Amino acid sequence: MTTLSLSPPATRRRTAFSKIVRNEARLAWRRPIGLIGGVGIPVVLLIIFGELPAFQQPTAALGGFTAFELYVPVLVVFSLAMLALLGLPVPLASYRELGVLRRLSTTPVSPTWVLAAQGVVQGCVALITMVVIFVGAMVAFGVSAPRNPGGVVLSIGLSIAGFFPIGLVIAAISRTASGASVVGRIAFFPLMFFAGLWLPRQLMPTVLLDISNYSPLGAAVEAIQYAMLQGFPPVAPLLVLAAYALAFGFLAKRFFRWE
Repeated sequence: MTTLSLSPPATRRRTAFSKIVRNEARLAWRRPIGLIGGVGIPVVLLIIFGELPAFQQPTAALGGFTAFELYVPVLVVFSLAMLALLGLPVPLASYRELGVLRRLSTTPVSPTWVLAAQGVVQGCVALITMVVIFVGAMVAFGVSAPRNPGGVVLSIGLSIAGFFPIGLVIAAISRTASGASVVGRIAFFPLMFFAGLWLPRQLMPTVLLDISNYSPLGAAVEAIQYAMLQGFPPVAPLLVLAAYALAFGFLAKRFFRWE
């Protein structure tokens, strides 16, 4: 009796998926739009803001905090948004444009593995960036450690859950990589305005602040700022992020096309 020495199906699947993840990581390195926007720009801005004396002075208009303390969460959200709105959808739209997803659908390898692999790669990049931003802000520029680390982790986790499905919807509606890049940029800049990149949320008029509170990036900044500077974040911004995760997750599943 001959015994076939085949690896268990689960083992083969893990091996195949790890190869896809490594391939996606190599492609991300060769086409570093997500790395530049999601890592390079936030780190450069962190250094610039950290070296500005005016950003190091507590201000009553900012709740007694320094502008730099408030901008650290904004830079975290900047990084996550770049990865979600550009780093994720552009490669996926490119794969559809080149027929990669269509060809994968005819093989034992599920096209959804490409989505999962992209999520793993972008998630790892986001994790590295978060560590760089937080450690750099605390070690190089004297920012205090988060008042509620668990709240920071929860807020960032919900931010990722809320942002990345938006990127999948962009990939779903874009026929080409260039189209995904345009749509991502169009979405990115107004959303970053409501996140407080150009005008701190604390200084926004009531109407703009209300819009910011219900925007995904504004809610993320509110939650992360509160967890860093005061304590466990309020429920409202967490619910907003969860709502975006559910709504855009449904839309991505409903409209994502493999061809």
